[in-house]
Amino acid sequence: MGQRDLLRNLTEIEIESPVDIIIRQIRNLIVDGELNPGEKLPPERKLAEKLGIGRSYVREAIKKLEFYGILKTLPQSGTIVSGIGITALEGLISDVLKLHEDDFSSLVETRYILEIQSARNAALRRTEEDLVMLEEAYKAYEKEVMLGKQAIDQDLMFHLKIAEASKNQVLKSLMMLITPDILRNYISKNVCGDGKFYKALQEHRQILEAIKEQNPDKAEAGMAEHLSDILNSNNPKNTFNE
Repeated sequence: MGQRDLLRNLTEIEIESPVDIIIRQIRNLIVDGELNPGEKLPPERKLAEKLGIGRSYVREAIKKLEFYGILKTLPQSGTIVSGIGITALEGLISDVLKLHEDDFSSLVETRYILEIQSARNAALRRTEEDLVMLEEAYKAYEKEVMLGKQAIDQDLMFHLKIAEASKNQVLKSLMMLITPDILRNYISKNVCGDGKFYKALQEHRQILEAIKEQNPDKAEAGMAEHLSDILNSNNPKNTFNE
């Protein structure tokens, strides 16, 4: 067998993230009947200790499973498995795991769609309290940028505050769902290098001012401009922008 034929028979090795592994273990417990609909999960702290990982991974896995209706967190009761059939639960969890493939292009496009509507809704629905939170998030980002830092966490926090101001809980949940994957890709691909943070800082201010003015068209246009560099560099053929 030639070298070319040999390579054709090999497949790329996929390395699972800790979040994937947690979700898969919860799936196995449900499928094996050890964890039934309506039953309560152990506390987040105990899960993290048992799995030997940080609580942030457990928290992210639970949030994703909650978003898809597989888990429910009830006040004073903790996190339980949803009361739907085992077959349906197994199928849902399998779909969630498929979403963890490294597809930065899809993540960027999804973020773009969500953020355009988020900015528009925020301009229409923001409260004075929202403006205070947005201003604080902007200043936190500005401080890091002026120190010459990447400020990725502060950047994404500003965008999440816009999602909060949009008063659309599902939109905010979607943003929180994709944020960890976007953050990992931003760092690994260095998509905001070469001093682009200073430009982004000015664009943040423009978006914030549009939200203050309650001008949805201006807020939407500002967000489109803000994300255009990343969108176009990731996929030059897209047609989202003017």
